[in-house]
Amino acid sequence: MQPSKKPTRRVLAVAIAAIATITSIQSGPATAQPVNARLSALVDGMYPSLEAIYKDLHANPELSFQETRTASKLAGEMRSIGLEVTEKVGRTGVVAVYKNGQGPTVLVRADMDALPMEEKTGLPYASKVKAQWNGRETYVAHSCGHDIHVTNLIGTARTLVALKDQWKGTVVFIGQPAEEGGEGAKAMLEDGLFTRFPKPDVAFALHADPMPYGVIGYRSGAVSSSSDGLDIAFKGRGGHGSAPHRTIDPITMAAHFVTDVQTVVSREKDPAEFGVVTIGSIQAGSAGNIIPDSAVLRGTVRSYKPEVREKMLDGIRRTAQAAAAMSGAPEPSIEFKKGGSAIINDEAVVQRAVSAIKAQLTTAKVIEVPPITASEDFSEYVNAGVPSMFFFVGVSDPKAVADASQPGGKPVPFNHSPYFAPVPEPTLKLGVQAMTTAVLSVMSK
Repeated sequence: MQPSKKPTRRVLAVAIAAIATITSIQSGPATAQPVNARLSALVDGMYPSLEAIYKDLHANPELSFQETRTASKLAGEMRSIGLEVTEKVGRTGVVAVYKNGQGPTVLVRADMDALPMEEKTGLPYASKVKAQWNGRETYVAHSCGHDIHVTNLIGTARTLVALKDQWKGTVVFIGQPAEEGGEGAKAMLEDGLFTRFPKPDVAFALHADPMPYGVIGYRSGAVSSSSDGLDIAFKGRGGHGSAPHRTIDPITMAAHFVTDVQTVVSREKDPAEFGVVTIGSIQAGSAGNIIPDSAVLRGTVRSYKPEVREKMLDGIRRTAQAAAAMSGAPEPSIEFKKGGSAIINDEAVVQRAVSAIKAQLTTAKVIEVPPITASEDFSEYVNAGVPSMFFFVGVSDPKAVADASQPGGKPVPFNHSPYFAPVPEPTLKLGVQAMTTAVLSVMSK
């Protein structure tokens, strides 16, 4: 997921009762084994190989648009299952198609890229990889769970092929590059994802979450925030620090702006609507006795609704201009870098998939969760006209989550933490079963 990255969101309690009713999706002979039993047996049987894939991906992470090894591994696994595979879609993306007669087309997406940061989990399969990023060498780590996502994609492809007697249609599996920078989905779409390959009627994606393992989180409507980058350059007149009256100080402008811009959130935005303005970088000056010519600020703007987004961007612009005018300075340079939109889950798709997941996976805890404040470029597929569902799978030890809620408890590492460490077996098993069931909710006979 893209920065905020990632707020300490929802570490959810697990006191949710399991649904007791089991329904099976059957066709063919009356003696056919129910899908939920078959699915569980399939996932149990393939788990050792999935674990090996996951640990290999975790130990060998790659940055955005550098995912050549990951893409090659994914492509090879998909070919071995019998899918039609195309590589280098959107630079490093993978598209794998399985056609199983007439029926709906469903897209299942996994993001492949890792983060420019050092892993500190101490796991035996922890990443020690380094790579070039923005002109410097950096450690690389799968600290957002994209290795879980790619492994889930492979497992889901295996189960759906094994259960092909239960459904009809076409599944398009994609390994997407560069989610972290918000560019990968757009690159795949611009490279003909929906013209060179079947356009989906429905799309699904899941995301690793620091909830307890065994929990599936979902919601209808807005599930993530929009993301806009913000660059402002205040222009002053430099001089000696002992004679500020002979200068126009851009640092004071920047300081006024940083505090005043929060009134856009507290006084101009509806308090019932989500919106955040964060300034994460100020660059100005070289010494304590020198007033510089300029001060550059960089930040991020988050919201769920387009009208809130526009109100905040307009307020930020006015506040920056006012800070400059108050100092008698030239107008500042203001640049908004539009990022991903909020993901809006389709209510009908969510209701159908959640009903199926609750009925099939009776030991899972399937709960409605609030939207996250991070952003995700899965929204590009939604905005291209595909009804979709983006949901969450818990990855944390339930005891650790419970302990964290106690006074003085140790916080559970969340996504983008150097200590983020999903528990592989329950996470992967439930994720594959949940994603397979979601797809079957659209495509079953």
